[in-house]
Order: sequence, then structure tokens, then C-alpha cells
Amino acid sequence: MLCLLMYLVTLLGNIILISVTMLDSRLHTPMYFFLSNLSLLDIWYTSSALTPMLANFVSGKNTISFSGCATQMYFSLAMGSTECVLLSMMAYDRYVAICNPLRYPIIMNKRVCVQIAAGSWVTGCLTALVETMAVLHQSLCGNSIIDHFTCEILAILKLVCVDTSKVQLIMLIISVFLLPMPMLLICISYVFILSNILRITSVDGRSKAISTCAAHLTVVVLFYGTALSMYLKPSAVDSQEIDKFMALVYAGLTPMLNPIIYSLRNKEVKAAVKKLLIRNPLCVLLIHSSK
Repeated sequence: MLCLLMYLVTLLGNIILISVTMLDSRLHTPMYFFLSNLSLLDIWYTSSALTPMLANFVSGKNTISFSGCATQMYFSLAMGSTECVLLSMMAYDRYVAICNPLRYPIIMNKRVCVQIAAGSWVTGCLTALVETMAVLHQSLCGNSIIDHFTCEILAILKLVCVDTSKVQLIMLIISVFLLPMPMLLICISYVFILSNILRITSVDGRSKAISTCAAHLTVVVLFYGTALSMYLKPSAVDSQEIDKFMALVYAGLTPMLNPIIYSLRNKEVKAAVKKLLIRNPLCVLLIHSSK
């Protein structure tokens, strides 16, 4: 019931966020364009991880085919990797908006935004393909029992009979490329953003800048915190139960909280949601019935 509730809230929140971004012309900006991509990623990622698990709970079966396992592993890795890149690009967008406001419409034009989003998706999908192929080409031994609730790549790697040093090296290189490097870009962006915010004399301008940046930073801490604890932790701290818990946070809790975090202190999103609900009484009925 807890996983089902998390999944439904994730779907509802992210679909509403995508809808208001598309329907309200005031939200046709680079920041909300990237936010829509983030919501789409969260829907895909949560669906790939939680839907099969919920189906297993209902059916009472805990088996999965090899092709199904490979597909689930690929999509989970692809969506997670894409989000790593996209969050760093969103930090760059905030840097340009706050530090170069006059040139912002020129630098972050529609073509550039589409290229950044497409580049994030392509990077995530390609790195996930490399990791998935590297693991699935290995020989599995034993009874192929996965000690996890999804086909998580680290859990599958423990079933491999042969030496996995090459696969682990590939995963380490990709993890460094997708985790510490984007985090470095985010930190550098926010150093410049913070120094610029401190120079803003207008109270309203400063509070608006802090509000949008605080939402992004909260999402970054949640996402990268769980990702780092899963993929770059020391081998001495290897615990399957902790991995399962962090995977649940990574796959269910973080995507559920993202739309709430971005809309909680955002007046533009709140106004757009109210406008959407007034125009569509059915949405209001669905929300009240879900409550």
C-alpha cells in the first residue's frame, strides 16, 4: 500500500506539473521546460522500478524473465543517468538567469534548451546501454535469485561467476562522469549564483532568486545523496538491506517529492495549478477523491 501510494502521488504530481507547464503560457520558459523533462524522467523511472514490484505483490509471484530484467535495468539506469546530467544543466540555467539576466533570453533560447535536453537524454541512454550490456554479457551462476525488489545493476552483478573487475571499472568511470562531475558544475554555478544574490538590493528579487534556487538545491541533495550512497560507497559499507532502502528512496520517494518541492514555494506554479483546476473541474474531483 505504501509503494502504491507513492507511485500514484508521483504520477499525479508530475502529470499535473507537466500539464500546467504546457497549458500556461507564463510557464513557457527554459526553467519550466527543463522541469517538465525532469517530471517526465521521474514518471518513467518510477514506473520502471515500482510497477513490476506492485504487479508481483498483487500476483504473489516474484519472478521476472531475462529480457524483462534487462529492460527494467536499462530504463532505470537510463532515467537516473539522464537526471544526473539534466540537474546540472538546470543549475547552469539558474546561473545564466541570475548572473546574466539581460542576456538570458539570448543565451538560453529555445534551440539551446532543446539541444541541452536532448543531450541529457542521449547521454543517459548511451551510458545506460554500455553498463547494461557490460553486465548482461557476463555469465550468471547459482539459482539466479536476485536479492532485491528490482533488477538493480549492483544486485545482478553479485550473481556473476567470473571476474567483474572490468565491469566495475566501466561502472566506476561512468559513475564519476555522471555524479561527481555534474555535482562540481552545480557547486561552481551556485558559488557564482550566491555571490550575485548577495549583491541584489531588491528584497523581492532576492527572495525570488533564493526561492527558485532553494527548490533546485533540495532536489539535487535528495537525488545525488541517494545516488552517491548507492554507487560510490566504499566496499566495506556494502549492505544489501541498506541498498534496498536507498533504492526505494531513489526510485519512489525522490520522484514523489520533486513536484511538491518545486511547487511548494513557487507562486507561478501555484497560480497555474489553480487556473488549471478551475478550468477542469474533473481534476478537482480526482484530487478530492484521491484524498
